[in-house]
Amino acid sequence: MNLPPGTVTIPVTATTPRGTVNTEVSGAWVAASQPHSVVVLAHGAGAGREHPFLTGFAGALAAEGHAVLSFNFPAMDAGKKFPDRPPLAVGTWDAVLAYAAGVAETTTGRIWAAGKSFGARMASLAAAGEELERPMTPAGLIYLGYPLHAPGKPEKLRDGHLDGLAVPQLFVEGTRDAFARIDLMEAVAERLMAPAGSRVEVEWVEGADHSFNIKGHRRPPEECGASLAPAVDRFLRA
Repeated sequence: MNLPPGTVTIPVTATTPRGTVNTEVSGAWVAASQPHSVVVLAHGAGAGREHPFLTGFAGALAAEGHAVLSFNFPAMDAGKKFPDRPPLAVGTWDAVLAYAAGVAETTTGRIWAAGKSFGARMASLAAAGEELERPMTPAGLIYLGYPLHAPGKPEKLRDGHLDGLAVPQLFVEGTRDAFARIDLMEAVAERLMAPAGSRVEVEWVEGADHSFNIKGHRRPPEECGASLAPAVDRFLRA
């Protein structure tokens, strides 16, 4: 697998309510020797692919033997304050996954989709076929802090589209995450596991918040991200 070194430019075509958007986004490969898997990684709403949490996670996952392509959504590359609306964000996910499959000379069904918070939710919407003519087809989904609900609003869950997903799903969640109350996340995972053959797991990080900072144990963000790689590696190899 000959992956391009360093940063890359990825073409994106997405259909939105305002028409077709043709743009480009930036990405960066972190290579692994004889990679077991290829993982595409999306950022959250507030920070781009170069945030230390994401570079720490990508580097640690590559050290475990998985090639990683991180990318920015268009709004982040443009320096905008707010993230892209779902039509463009979902279309971007679909385009980047297809790009990664082309570079790796394989199908999208062999490429994993991972994301932090907003990026994770947009990946799940793409896999559910929301805002797309046909669903995005990754090998599976890795959620780093899935935003199940807004802080203080557990009555409004963002989980309805997850039921139709037939691919493996790993939720990596902190027990102090204000975006994912423990009992609600456990109930969602149990429901998603109900169909025969469904592979859904929740990996709880004790004491961690939405940024995976652990109460009483200050760590730099790159260490917070890197600490999640072993659990993701186990899931990818299972």
